[in-house]
Amino acid sequence: MKCGIFYIKKRKLWVIKAYDRAKNEMIAWVTGSRSAKTFRRLYEKVKHLKGCTFYTDSWDAFSKVLPKAKHVIGKQHTVAIERDNSNVRNDLARFTRRTKVVSKSEKMVNNTLKLWQAFQTSNLFSVLQKFILSIFKCELSE
Repeated sequence: MKCGIFYIKKRKLWVIKAYDRAKNEMIAWVTGSRSAKTFRRLYEKVKHLKGCTFYTDSWDAFSKVLPKAKHVIGKQHTVAIERDNSNVRNDLARFTRRTKVVSKSEKMVNNTLKLWQAFQTSNLFSVLQKFILSIFKCELSE
């Protein structure tokens, strides 16, 4: 798990994500302040997963919430989530470090992440791709 930050006016809004390294996909996230309380909300979403080990950096909230037996601290295991953070910043302007494309609404941030995650799912993308291409095929045949 790893956090990303971006600013909404004078209020900082943190996005803390859980990433499945085996499936190479984000599986959950929460938004809020940079606190153990916010991270606990994320942990509640993923604690039921069987055989799960949590690889994190040394942020204090991780150690306060995660069980010691399932928690590994170190940068060597956070490469996948860092890549995901980079992809989100690349694909979505609102998540760049300095941007004008930021909604004031935490709800809009969550909706943006939901939409982005849906497009990262190859099944959904291929269905939409076929639909879009079918529109152009009709246009070409006329």
